[in-house]
Amino acid sequence: MPPSAAKTAALLASPDDTEAQFYEALQHADLDHLMALWADDEEVACVHPGGPRLVGVAAIRAAFEAVFQRGAVHVHPERVRRLQSGDCAIHHVLERVQLPTEDTSHPPTAWVIATNVYLKTTLGWRLVLHHASPGNAGDVQELVADAGILH
Repeated sequence: MPPSAAKTAALLASPDDTEAQFYEALQHADLDHLMALWADDEEVACVHPGGPRLVGVAAIRAAFEAVFQRGAVHVHPERVRRLQSGDCAIHHVLERVQLPTEDTSHPPTAWVIATNVYLKTTLGWRLVLHHASPGNAGDVQELVADAGILH
């Protein structure tokens, strides 16, 4: 039996809750759980590294279904930067992806730079955009410059 709307909203009480469930769903190749995290809006969008912009729940579902046919995605969010204003939250994430290999003792690592955007709805915080781009090992060394005066 699927969880009630109230229980689902409680599970998605913050953007961090929703993000944690997003990465958990990827790690378990759980398509239904992953899609339950998206807002019920045909303007939701997703861009996989090097891929086209996918708009709408059906297109996003089909893309993740194809991804999961190859198995779970061993991805771990790192270096999350958060910006929240009212009912909108933006998370900039460095994702560490362990690539499948026969040598499980030293799996190769890929880095992905992602932006996750969440909106607060009556059903809790929902994902409205996941945009991921290929990263590289240099992205691990996060540069933070003093912004100073912009004018």
